[in-house]
Amino acid sequence: MAQKDLTVEVLVVGGGLVGLTLGVALAGAGMDVAVVDREQPSDQKAAPFDGRSSAIALGSQRVFDQVGLWDGMAWAAEAIRYIEITDGQIDRGASPLSMSYDFKEVGDTPMGWIVENRAIRLSTHAKAAELENLHHLAPHNLQELERDKRGVVASLGDGTKIKARLVIGADGRGSQLRKSAGIKVSGTDYQQNGIVCTVVHEKPHNGVAFEHFLPSGPFALLPLPDSDEGVHRSSLVWSEKRDLVDGYMAMSNEDFANELHRRFGESLGAFSVTDMRWSYPLSSLHAERYTDTRLALVGDAAHGMHPIAGQGLNLGLRDVAALAQVVVDARRVGLDVGSPQVLEDYAKWRRFDNVLLLGAMDGLVKLFSNDLAPVRVARDVGLATVDKIPPVKRFFMKHAMGIVGDLPRLMQGQKL
Repeated sequence: MAQKDLTVEVLVVGGGLVGLTLGVALAGAGMDVAVVDREQPSDQKAAPFDGRSSAIALGSQRVFDQVGLWDGMAWAAEAIRYIEITDGQIDRGASPLSMSYDFKEVGDTPMGWIVENRAIRLSTHAKAAELENLHHLAPHNLQELERDKRGVVASLGDGTKIKARLVIGADGRGSQLRKSAGIKVSGTDYQQNGIVCTVVHEKPHNGVAFEHFLPSGPFALLPLPDSDEGVHRSSLVWSEKRDLVDGYMAMSNEDFANELHRRFGESLGAFSVTDMRWSYPLSSLHAERYTDTRLALVGDAAHGMHPIAGQGLNLGLRDVAALAQVVVDARRVGLDVGSPQVLEDYAKWRRFDNVLLLGAMDGLVKLFSNDLAPVRVARDVGLATVDKIPPVKRFFMKHAMGIVGDLPRLMQGQKL
């Protein structure tokens, strides 16, 4: 049965990793929240829905921890203790010039964790069900949205109407809320797809995340927890030219494992894979603005990037931490949480960080996705040079960990 005229303070459209996390954060701080998602929850929590894993930086782990989500996914998290970055060519091995990160260089806490997206979804859905002031409405389609200076009224496909002071667009790269507000985007199609699957390997990874740059794009193996039977596992993120991807996806498991071995070498021994593989187009996207009348964009609705450094979800969680803080703080002093000033505070806080990181990642993709000899030599020398300058290296490490800059309270490990 439809819930007629549901009234909340904040409406979140999109119940993915970012949207439902934001809903949990706001509801956990005492706000009345509705999260509307078009996907069936049981489908989202099933293994075939999403084969990806995410790199959760230290700052992002603090966000999950402070809003009560980390304990629900920690069972599936593997700490990143080392990162090895190499440049190379297929069948020729890695360049002797490389860069490596050791977590001990910046403290005694891991640089981050690799967590399967399914585990994050299981945690967010379970927590959402515990919060009485969080209305998780799924599967539901948003049919109509009215926004003006007085507030927001959303109409769902089943006749439900939701009134709110603020609506948040967490509805992904193809965001209908962004389009309905007339917000333009810029971006790049890299003509690559990311091939993703879980790989079993003979030798333990020892907490090492491997990033191997090949002419067609980055090839990463990210550490996952061993299975209950002690099988060593990693998450593969293989960026490949789009016109070649179908051929690799159609390979037998044995041939696919052999291709991995050609690209990666002997470090982890023999590989094996299953039929569960996924392929996703790779591109970047950035909205010209993050807000409109009583509307704020977060996550992929505002920005999307290549997975070259595993920062996509982390960027979205920084949005969550910043927006939750300005909204909760406004409510505590009696301000309208959807007012232009509150939304402007959020947009100013996030825009510089997003522009900086999106630009850096775009530059890295273009630098490392080619095989021009002069460029290859220059980037190899660059990696080796940074590796020999500890202060520069430590800064890059801390930035990747999400612990530098003007951090929201959640990212500092503090409550909202």
